[in-house]
Amino acid sequence: MEKTIGILGGMGPAATADLFTKIVSLTKADHDNEHIRIYIDNNTHIPDRTQAILFGGEDPLPYMLESAKKLEQMGADCIIMPCNTAHYYYDQLAASVSVPFLNLIDEAARALPPGSHPGLLATSATAKTGLYTRAVQKYGFDLILPDDDYQLLYMAAITDVKAGRVPDKGSFELLLDHLRNRGADIFILGCTEIPLAFQWLDIRDPAIDATEALAKAAIRFCGKKVREIRIT
Repeated sequence: MEKTIGILGGMGPAATADLFTKIVSLTKADHDNEHIRIYIDNNTHIPDRTQAILFGGEDPLPYMLESAKKLEQMGADCIIMPCNTAHYYYDQLAASVSVPFLNLIDEAARALPPGSHPGLLATSATAKTGLYTRAVQKYGFDLILPDDDYQLLYMAAITDVKAGRVPDKGSFELLLDHLRNRGADIFILGCTEIPLAFQWLDIRDPAIDATEALAKAAIRFCGKKVREIRIT
């Protein structure tokens, strides 16, 4: 029996749609019925993860647990979650279901090329909790983080993408220059809104798209082949 994917989404909707699109476009298939069956819970009522982790906002975990269990009940053979910050709760989520829960952050770290010096583009909560720092260290890399002032520029860009607005390119380039000057030669797009910002702003720097890394891992889990070149 062919395996299926469950997407624990809604954080935010554009990032969820981006992951779905990448799975479809990266799956080597010649016909509709050669693609993977995908269940999506686009749960937009999940409370803000950064607010919860850093500022004591409403706990999003009960909402995510509900979604994970629903996806398993629907028949998903694995679960994936297009929100980097939400992986702060990964252990609890993975333990709540009996099917594999693929780890977005680990897949992104695994995709780094040997000898690279990654700079992180992520929410303040993802950066401050060390989710990526620990993940890349496991594969032998040191992570370059932005200073607090530049991190604010990044959070403004995320807010823009979530609202469907194109971020200010000048401000975004200031952030990238800051990381380049600190030694970054590749960027980890460690927030699922940022691949969209790179696309909209036509930024061509070397980068690890965490969403794409997760899509490829899910495709391989289901026993399908990954296209060498993604169709957009």
